[in-house]
Amino acid sequence: MNDVPSFLQQLGDVPVVTDADAVRRRSRDMSTTFSPIIRKEAAGKFADLIVRPRHREDVLRIARAAALSRMPLMMRGAGTCNLGQGVPLQGGAIVDMTALDRLLWSRPGALRAEAGARLMALDEATRPAGWELRMHSSTKRAATIGGYVAGGHAGIGSCAWGILRDRGNIRGLQLVSIEAEPRVIELRGDDVNLVHHAYGSNGIITEVEMPLAPAWPWTEVVANFPDFMTAARCGYALAAADGVVKKLISLDEFPNWDYMAAMRPFGRERWSMMRCMVSAHDIEALRGLVAGFGGQIAVEAAEGHGPYHAPLWEFGWGHARLQVNKTRPDIVNNIGLYLDPNLLAAVERSWRRFQGFGGMHLEAKRYDGRIAFQGSPYYAFEDEAQVAGVIRGMAEDGAMVANNHTFFVKENGMKAADARDAGFKRQMDPHGLMNPGKFDATEGHAKEGAGLALPTTGWQYGAQAAAEALA
Repeated sequence: MNDVPSFLQQLGDVPVVTDADAVRRRSRDMSTTFSPIIRKEAAGKFADLIVRPRHREDVLRIARAAALSRMPLMMRGAGTCNLGQGVPLQGGAIVDMTALDRLLWSRPGALRAEAGARLMALDEATRPAGWELRMHSSTKRAATIGGYVAGGHAGIGSCAWGILRDRGNIRGLQLVSIEAEPRVIELRGDDVNLVHHAYGSNGIITEVEMPLAPAWPWTEVVANFPDFMTAARCGYALAAADGVVKKLISLDEFPNWDYMAAMRPFGRERWSMMRCMVSAHDIEALRGLVAGFGGQIAVEAAEGHGPYHAPLWEFGWGHARLQVNKTRPDIVNNIGLYLDPNLLAAVERSWRRFQGFGGMHLEAKRYDGRIAFQGSPYYAFEDEAQVAGVIRGMAEDGAMVANNHTFFVKENGMKAADARDAGFKRQMDPHGLMNPGKFDATEGHAKEGAGLALPTTGWQYGAQAAAEALA
């Protein structure tokens, strides 16, 4: 039982919400929609209250009060995460960071903002000067920069700039420790990856410094191809075309795109679809590329002005599943990484394996400097054994597979956590109060759940990934 009265006594005038319905709603994130396994395992797991810091001084009060009362803390931005990051396993206080939303400064090539600043607002602020975030989640309208760094991985822009953990894609982070005398520290360089994708478990992110990219006028394109592997080869060629400025390459086999009601008028039955964004200056080059693969362009539109009534990036990455689930709520997926060299051969093995089972969905990205496709078949969920079989099949085909059906950082496999990460966790959160149970500093902490048992391979980075790809 958490000591709520003691925690409240220490808080001072920090705004608090104790309404049971509000607390229960905020104890859920998008993962309970995306994974039936996580939804089942989240049953009965709710916070005790919500605190809403207004500025960094409130964050310091919350950190001190939590340390003194041993109150678990669960950091929250918009709650758009889909790997269980935002579900409290041991109750406690949800810390709603959305009031810390100031853009602190911006200049050519970089910005610094408070953790609760929304990705959309940051782009709107920097675009008049000709700059935008290098990459963003498909939940850009709602997601916060702190939540994106703590729980995100890649997204729109990753086909050009790589993933968040790639060197240079996060410039700096300001953090608060959970201690009786909280410390404020700054991480820069490679040290930012101690906190990136750690699910808010090893320090309260208060400020984020990010690089910017030139804000090109983007053209959205929907193109159709007679079969999926032709679409995949065209997507790969676009990813490899260094002379074409690009932001999105999203691939779907039939019937995936047909499940997306807004995309139906622009597909061809039994054909596969590529949705992409390129600089308006490069549209001629893209037309030639699509035609060279026997494809047909169905839509060309300025960003946000397509006939599907939403920005095209809301039909890629996590939003692709969201669009599918509007008509097929039973559809699930896995997160496989098909990495060069020879990624197309591995993709084709999976495509052949899963024909008739579910349509393939892939997103192009850069990963450790190489081209990669991320995705899996979309298929109707039956049980955990079925999901495990899909993971094993993808791994046999040559994919590295993360586990998007578990709450736990290490077991998810997308973060390469080691002893240094565990040491930093102990340093910043000596009492184990931040999102407890998700990423433990000590081995042997009891973890349970069907999602935990899925046969994920995890992802490798750097020299380890290169050796894996060449094996």
